[in-house]
Amino acid sequence: MRLMTGNVYFTVEELAEKLETSYRSIYRYIDTFKELGFAVEKIRGNVYRIVKMPPSFKDLSKLVYFSDEEAKVLCNLIENLDSNHALKSSLYKKLAAIYDLTSINEFKGSKSNAGCIQAIGNAISEKKKVVLKNYASSNSGEVRDRLVEPFAFTNNHIDIWAFDTEKKENRIFKIPRIEWVDILSEDWEYEAEHHRKNIDDFRMSYEGEGVPVKLELSLRAKNLLVEEFPLAEGKVRREEDKWIYEGRAGHMEGVGRFCISLAGDVKVVDSPELSNYIRDYVQKNF
Repeated sequence: MRLMTGNVYFTVEELAEKLETSYRSIYRYIDTFKELGFAVEKIRGNVYRIVKMPPSFKDLSKLVYFSDEEAKVLCNLIENLDSNHALKSSLYKKLAAIYDLTSINEFKGSKSNAGCIQAIGNAISEKKKVVLKNYASSNSGEVRDRLVEPFAFTNNHIDIWAFDTEKKENRIFKIPRIEWVDILSEDWEYEAEHHRKNIDDFRMSYEGEGVPVKLELSLRAKNLLVEEFPLAEGKVRREEDKWIYEGRAGHMEGVGRFCISLAGDVKVVDSPELSNYIRDYVQKNF
């Protein structure tokens, strides 16, 4: 889309070469843009341009990207529409098109952080170091610049994975805590060490396999679980008048906070590490 809205006109073959794909794929992308409401015109020969953006998309940085959680929530909302609803089919089609074609599908933009998101996305594509200006860390309580190598967005759509060049480790940085992003001319130096950790259903990152967790839920707790943590829905099953969640947790903090907030509606089953975490937390804080 950037190539088709820039100052240089490219043929379909040139676009295919730049994106390292086939010209047939370029035509499929063009068809998808049309279906999503973008005006695509043939300028000459096999040169196509996006010449008019829909009113709500005046800048490419304000395009919305869907995470797994967002896509699942939206699909559930659409599914709840009446089967005869005139817009149901088109909503599904557009959601699928946007979700499948986004090159960075693990975050969503907003007016407040769209600039940071766009800059980080460009840095990832170009494999450049960046400075996260005035990053506000809740752990250290400091507000200062961080020199990092960003390499991926996370599934919870508000964080990035980046290699911290000071601490020499991969860490998650939250986009809303970044004041702005400076892209440097320096290429990545530690690419071989870049790797993402796992993220559990309660949005906690971890290494390894995680810890098995089993919860017995009331109807209220089950509803709150799938509403707040949509990826957990596939691990919930019904047993008579109760619901059972079985999954793996990276750290006890995420699932522990959920259980503590719904103490009367959640029962921990055969999960000693989680039980110990909750017991220690209660003794320390209550």
